[in-house]
Formats: sequence, structure tokens, C-alpha cells
Amino acid sequence: MINNYLNRILQGDCLELFKNIPDNSVDMTFADPPFNLQKKYTSYKDNLAFQEYLDWCEQWIAEMVRVTKPTGSIFLHNIPKWLTFYATYLNKFAHFKHWIAWDAPTAPMGKSLQPAHYGILFYTKEAKGAKIYELRYPHKRDRKQGFLWKDYGGKKDGLHPFGPLVSDVWTDIHRVKHNSKRDPHPCQLPLHLLDRLILLTTDENDIVLDPFSGTGTTAIAAKRLGRQYIGFELDENYAEISQKKIAFTKSDFKIGDSWVSFYLNDVVTIRNRDWVSLEPYFNIPEPARSVDFQKTTLKRNIVIPQEKVYPLEKIVETKTFFKEIGHSKELEAKLNAVSN
Repeated sequence: MINNYLNRILQGDCLELFKNIPDNSVDMTFADPPFNLQKKYTSYKDNLAFQEYLDWCEQWIAEMVRVTKPTGSIFLHNIPKWLTFYATYLNKFAHFKHWIAWDAPTAPMGKSLQPAHYGILFYTKEAKGAKIYELRYPHKRDRKQGFLWKDYGGKKDGLHPFGPLVSDVWTDIHRVKHNSKRDPHPCQLPLHLLDRLILLTTDENDIVLDPFSGTGTTAIAAKRLGRQYIGFELDENYAEISQKKIAFTKSDFKIGDSWVSFYLNDVVTIRNRDWVSLEPYFNIPEPARSVDFQKTTLKRNIVIPQEKVYPLEKIVETKTFFKEIGHSKELEAKLNAVSN
């Protein structure tokens, strides 16, 4: 039954659409719901009463748990205020793994301390047996001098050439700020944030479901990493934008046989276990301590996939969109297949 919904963005209320998804059928669920902060959505009221909002959240959270496989993972993204309530509810039905904080200095203003992060709750369906992989990200460096930020003292000979293991604080990923990269959705997340979550908990061809798909960020990340996706989106315009963007997304975020995350022409997330197969594709400083002042880089013959950016006016207006990228019968058939 779930095959009828794979690799599609379904337009409608997520609570109704969840009814079509069987129990224990999805490898990873991710939700970035409205924050109830009076944002301007075109199809959703973002100023519900306190308890009304929480009651609604409990309904779709319960559905996320239901459809997730015993080996699967559940991620909830929101401001800390709401995540504390989500956790209280989730603790009854799933197993807490981490509170992931990612660097977002534009977080909503607080009344006492200045908020500097958004949170992602990370739960697994069962206490044991879930897919969780160690990840690595590039060493942080001083922008001007190129030296490592962290002082490793006498341990520099043991530095990993690519970078350290990923912790639960992600200061290397930031909010989408530039208008040229933004869609009309008020709360667009960076693609490489979803890349990292997907690499953390899924394998090739696994199924990723997002009940608040927006303009397709989760689905695009899943597709370019060789995963299958299911997206629910209430807003018809956002759903249409998603379908157009996904139609031009390739499953090409790969080096050799290993799926990786790229951002701004750099590899920003890899699986630790893939390093043995990835190492031949990199220029690695020698000796190991040279990593302190010399960056590990991809070899010149490696083709880096380019992230497509379509300005708003080229996405929303179908005729303009076709004109800009070149219309063809093959392209039209592809778009129709995604929409149907």
C-alpha cells in the first residue's frame, strides 16, 4: 500500500494523509511544524490557543510514531519552548537519543537570555536496534589564517584528516538568509541540515516522511542522497513548488559508492565508516599534524554536484519556469508524473 505514496508530495491535511500510511513502514520521520508564532502562512492559522496547539501536535506526533519502523528514527524541529512539551509526550511512546542544537542566531527573541539555537529532538522507535551512524564534518578553521580553531596540543598527530565526529551541537549549519536561495515559505530549512539527519539514520532506498513538507526541503535532501520520500503539504502553492523542484533533483550526492553531503562546493558530512572508501578521493596533508594548517580537499577530477537555485518568480509561475529552463516533452512528462 505504501508504494502508492512513495516519491510523491501529497497535498492535504497531514492527519488525513497519515491514514494512508501503514504501521511500521517508514525508516525516518521528520517534522518541522508551524511554531505558533503568528507567522504568515497562506493555508494555516499560526496563532492557536496554547492547549489547542499542543493537542493538535500530539495527534500528528502519535502518527509519526505509529508509521515509523522499529529500526527507525523520529526527529522533531522547533523552538525549545515547544520541544519540552513534545518530549514529555514522546517519552511515553519512543526512546530519547539526543537534543540536537543547531546554530541559529536569528531564533525568536527571548525575555531573558538571547536565544542562539533551534532544537531537534531525536528519538528512536525502540530502545535498541535502531540505525544510527557516526558522522564526521570538516575541521573548523580561522577564516583568515586557515588554522584549526581548536587547540589539540600534543595530540595533533592523531587528528582525523577529514574532521571530527559530529556532536549534538551543530554550529556549522546556519539558517537560510539570502533571498536568492529562499522560497516563499516563512520557515525554510537548509538542505544540508536534512542531509545530515538522513545520513545519520538511514540507508540507500530507505523511506523518509515529512508531514509538513513546505517547499520540499526534506524530499529534495532524501532524493539527492538516494532515499525515497513521502511529503505531506497543506498549502497547494507550496506543494506545487516542491514538485517542480524535485523534478530537477538528481540522486547524485555521492563520491564513489558513498553518499555524502555537499555545500558550497565542499563535502560537509560523511559517514565515519565510509572514510576508508572515500580517502582515495581526497588530497590529504602529510604528516597528519599538517592538518592543523592545511585543509584536506577533494582531488580536482572529482565532479561536485551543483545545488539548483530557482528564484521565486521562476518557480511560482509555470510558464516563466518552463521558459527559463527550456521546455521539452520529456520535461513536461516528468513534471506530470511527479504531480499525479
